[in-house]
Amino acid sequence: MSRTGVVRQLVGLPATELAARVRSGELSAVEVVRAHLAHIDAVEARIGAYRVLRHDAALAEAAEVDARPDRARLPLAGVPVAVKDNVAVAGETATDGTAAAPAVVAPADHPVVARLRAAGAVVVGITRVPELCVFAATDGPGTVTRNPWDTALSPAGSSGGSAAAVASGGVPLAHGNDGMGSLRLPAAACGLVTLKPGTGVVPAGLGADSWSGMAENGALATTVADLAVAHAVLADGVVAEPVDDDGAALVIAVSTRSPVPGTRLDAEGRAAVEAVVEQLRALGHTVVRRDPPVPTAAALAVLARWVAGAADDAEHLGADRHALEPRTRTHARLGRLVRRLGLVRPATAAAFRERSTAWFAGSAESADPGVDVLLTPVVTGPPLAARPWHERGWLANVTANARWAPWTSAWNMAGLPALVLPAGRRAGGTPLAVQFVGPPGAETRLLWLAAELERRDPWRRHAPVFDPAGPG
Repeated sequence: MSRTGVVRQLVGLPATELAARVRSGELSAVEVVRAHLAHIDAVEARIGAYRVLRHDAALAEAAEVDARPDRARLPLAGVPVAVKDNVAVAGETATDGTAAAPAVVAPADHPVVARLRAAGAVVVGITRVPELCVFAATDGPGTVTRNPWDTALSPAGSSGGSAAAVASGGVPLAHGNDGMGSLRLPAAACGLVTLKPGTGVVPAGLGADSWSGMAENGALATTVADLAVAHAVLADGVVAEPVDDDGAALVIAVSTRSPVPGTRLDAEGRAAVEAVVEQLRALGHTVVRRDPPVPTAAALAVLARWVAGAADDAEHLGADRHALEPRTRTHARLGRLVRRLGLVRPATAAAFRERSTAWFAGSAESADPGVDVLLTPVVTGPPLAARPWHERGWLANVTANARWAPWTSAWNMAGLPALVLPAGRRAGGTPLAVQFVGPPGAETRLLWLAAELERRDPWRRHAPVFDPAGPG
């Protein structure tokens, strides 16, 4: 078979299928990785997903997987993965998207990278992020990362490079993390499925203090089964299919009220939410209209942690603050002020988590029986334009971010799990998405609910023009 034929045969397959074929010996990890690297080479110039591609190192690591005596037991045997540029990959530098920090080669893997490699995954590259992972579009000096569904649009941020890498077919799985929506916004923009785990489920250890505990590591995938395996690996848990063994019907609250004043969901997004509501009812779940409690104090506390996180991470990296982008300098300056004023208060986050958890649980003393899951939109409309946002001022960036993405950050503050999955496409062809949020420990519940919806109405897994199985 020709090189092109091998690429078309292997690229675009789900991670679970690739791993099964490598475990059985039908394929070698080297064959799988080489085919994916060839596809990346063919599409990367149009997307700009990667800061570093590890051709030789990845092929060497794939050969090591093929030689492992436990290959038949590896859940991600030979699966090519990409890693976001803010965690350590041994032998590489993690820049957090900034040239202002000194280049330091990591002596060891971050725990999540170590877990991926232990499961048989092969790191093919390091993906691009906005500076200090602060903003909702992925760009920087000399580069603009583009959305495979429409290259005039951004893949969002800050895990935008990882989302673009998966949506363009270069890898079936990519690592990312989420401090205010940085996994869920790119998933929504690029037609992927992702899970922001709850506090303490997956090792964080991001930057100075994981944005005061708001940031969590996770994965981006094209199928729920792939996401479930990746989540189990990252959480050091048992890999299992995301099924509901009890067949239980859930009580699901739906809310489209925006927590950001002056923002509202567009008509196509509203129709997508309502279509999912009808699917949930057809599956036997009970849907109620109920808004979660997101008080002003919690919203302000999120903003305080956002700006403080940038200031903390710049210092943690040893970055030259004068060499930061102008928008980031302003952001970090506000963060230092927030720290001096003592506005990052653990008690505020604890109170909001307690209030949110109580809302899900309900109260025997009240008429509110509680709910199992919350359904919300993710973004107000199509993704932001793919442009050099870093050349614009701080206010323009923050305003664009807030208007587009009001539904994600509260759940970082509360430390609750939240999952995003595709929900159709806009008239222009770009993906639509919805978000499910659950109480502490609801990761498995969210995964099997997403799997139910995927079985009922499977989504297109890659952007058409970048789909190896399509006309290309």
